[in-house]
Amino acid sequence: MSQQQFNTLMGKLADSIAGLPLDQALEDRLNADFAVGSDDFQALSRLCAEGEAEGWLMAREAGGIKFGRAVKPGSAAGSFSVDVVRMKDVRGPHHIHTTGEIGAIMPLDGAPRFDGKAAGWYVYGPGSQHHPTVTGGDAYILYLLPEGAIEFTGQ
Repeated sequence: MSQQQFNTLMGKLADSIAGLPLDQALEDRLNADFAVGSDDFQALSRLCAEGEAEGWLMAREAGGIKFGRAVKPGSAAGSFSVDVVRMKDVRGPHHIHTTGEIGAIMPLDGAPRFDGKAAGWYVYGPGSQHHPTVTGGDAYILYLLPEGAIEFTGQ
């Protein structure tokens, strides 16, 4: 049941942002419309915990990071893929967001920051790149990739 609820919520989110540019205005919009204290954001965090406990989210682990693709592009979230990772005081593998990335930071323990950002939404534009890093605690990071596009560099 929780997987279906997760997919429904991802569909609602994807529908609300489909076709919009991946920029600061979108980040601001998400942090207003799907704010940390909102019912949708709280449901998202709860569903990630349920998915992890039930084994349909983050079923793999490497380098201290639990991860997994929850939704493939062309399904519940429209043209977006949806991945969820669990990170605790760790630096992840370098990658390029060829078409951009939209993400949610959901704290679990401590005062985690993802790439220096506190709980909430972030948007990285097309061509952006980073080593995803969580410091100060434990968090779920949910991210949507347009067309599921990501390029791991090995750096």
